[in-house]
Amino acid sequence: MRQKRSLFSFLLITVVAFLPQFVSAHEEAQDNSWWWDKAWWDEGKLSPAKSYDVEESWSSYTSNGVDVPVMVVRPRKKGKFPAVFFQHGRRGLDDLIQRHARRIAAQGFVVLAPDIYKAHFIGTHPVEHDYELEKDVNNGLDVLLARKDISSKKACLYSHTRGGYYTLKVATTFGRQNKEVACYVSYYPHLQDPNAPEPSQVYGYAPEVDKINIPMLVFIGDEEQYQRRRVIETGINQLRKQGKDARVIVYPGVGRGFDFRPENVRTFADDLAAKDAVQRAAAFMNKHLNK
Repeated sequence: MRQKRSLFSFLLITVVAFLPQFVSAHEEAQDNSWWWDKAWWDEGKLSPAKSYDVEESWSSYTSNGVDVPVMVVRPRKKGKFPAVFFQHGRRGLDDLIQRHARRIAAQGFVVLAPDIYKAHFIGTHPVEHDYELEKDVNNGLDVLLARKDISSKKACLYSHTRGGYYTLKVATTFGRQNKEVACYVSYYPHLQDPNAPEPSQVYGYAPEVDKINIPMLVFIGDEEQYQRRRVIETGINQLRKQGKDARVIVYPGVGRGFDFRPENVRTFADDLAAKDAVQRAAAFMNKHLNK
């Protein structure tokens, strides 16, 4: 009987000894400064984003000996607005992706979106990555910055899927960051060379990620493909360890495509994530373009 009581007492003391550690871990202060809204928490005030009616036009620019179709969307209101360079992914610049460009412009930006696949008669969802197309993307940035209706001296790079790799190369390989590029925003970007071998696609990230030294904001869904999510989170974590301004926001209940999934398959969670991401992206870009 004494042995049983002694054993019980030992276990009780052991559990109690670890309880303070468990409690203190949950009482540690979190850094919520990047999203905390005191006016909402204390006074219930919501600050809806100001949106503009938009207008769009199509033209082209010459790059690599071809004419690259380009869509420009901007607020209909007269005046100048910050510059955003929008790069499509493997889908190309189809109707669903054009809607996303309009949503960004409606937040008060001049958005230029080239269709680099159509320029080279490349079909939707190509598997191989053509490095020559990176030059078309880089040249498109010059076209945007030459416009007379932009208010910023620099542009922010905005993309999704493989467009994230194109814009990563523009910022680093082409040396545009901190000179003509102020920040990087992307939805579930491909942060690895699409032509790299499978182990690199799953366990590594492009070496250009380590070279990023401009503010970086990435959005993914919690149900994103494992290999894509692993690469993104690993890359962003490494940048943060280096003390760089990089952040990934993960939305529960959604996967890839939440920003453009069509109505017949769209969910409420997709819509919540897409609306929140656009507003966060707009605030992020305004912060860095209006310096």
